[in-house]
Amino acid sequence: MRILLIEDDHSLAEGITTALRHAGYAVDHTPSGSKGVSLAVAAQPDLVVLDLGLPDMDGLAVLRSLRGQQIKTPVLILTARDDLPSKVQGLDAGADDYLTKPFAVDELLARLRALERRGASGGSAEVVIGDVVINLATHSVSHGGNPVRLSRREFSLLRALAERPGHILSREQLEDKLYSWGESVASNTVDVHIHNLRKKISSDFIHTIRGVGYKLGPSR
Repeated sequence: MRILLIEDDHSLAEGITTALRHAGYAVDHTPSGSKGVSLAVAAQPDLVVLDLGLPDMDGLAVLRSLRGQQIKTPVLILTARDDLPSKVQGLDAGADDYLTKPFAVDELLARLRALERRGASGGSAEVVIGDVVINLATHSVSHGGNPVRLSRREFSLLRALAERPGHILSREQLEDKLYSWGESVASNTVDVHIHNLRKKISSDFIHTIRGVGYKLGPSR
């Protein structure tokens, strides 16, 4: 999952970015509200974490701009404004959740997982494909009832495929789910992760569609 973080506090943004990447998310950060709007419209990330007190554009204006352009990406407001009117304004402007500073990282991650589940699997924490169970809340995977240990990026790639079972995702689409903008990506990175997933789960769980990409489910 790719998250756009719009936050002007550099040290806080750095800490959030580190925590989110450790949890398996690809994170892109900008301190600018106007640039955040441009990035959200152009790349349409899976989730947006939005501060309200931005230097160039109030966060509520950012949110209204996104919703006005029919950008339906889930938005979590992260702000020091803890009064009830501000919360009501944020939610009425189109935010999906509202978390006040200071906050616990575990709570931020839990709220993001809830938004992710709501958008990807109708509120269910689990995606079941055959005898493989992918738990989005715990970032765990089991095959035939046996736990499967995956790296952070292996799980992220598997999740991207599991969210659209039967659909083909290109190498470029999978890279977009795994890496932040501007991050160096080796040409065979996705192939290596696919190989590892097949080895750890099942050789016929992920199918290569030659010249197109990869998908889960039946090969035909």
